[in-house]
Amino acid sequence: MRTTMDFADDFFKRLKITSAQRGISMKELVRRALCRELAAGDQAPPAKRLKFPLLQSKHPASLKLTNAQIEEFLT
Repeated sequence: MRTTMDFADDFFKRLKITSAQRGISMKELVRRALCRELAAGDQAPPAKRLKFPLLQSKHPASLKLTNAQIEEFLT
C-alpha cells in the first residue's frame, strides 16, 4: 500500500541524512521507525507513581471527598 506523508523541511533533511549514513533508503528508515513505535505501543505504559499522602489534612480521617473529587486529584 502506498501513502503520502508531509514532513517539515528540517525533519526531511535529517531523515535523508540519517538514511544515507545508515546506507538504507528513507522508505526503509521510516518503515523501521514505525515498526518500533507500533511494537512499543503494545506494551502497557508505565504506571503513574504517586506520592503519599495524596492529600494533606490538619485533621486526618476527617476529610470527606466524593469519588469525583478523588478522581480529579488523581488526574
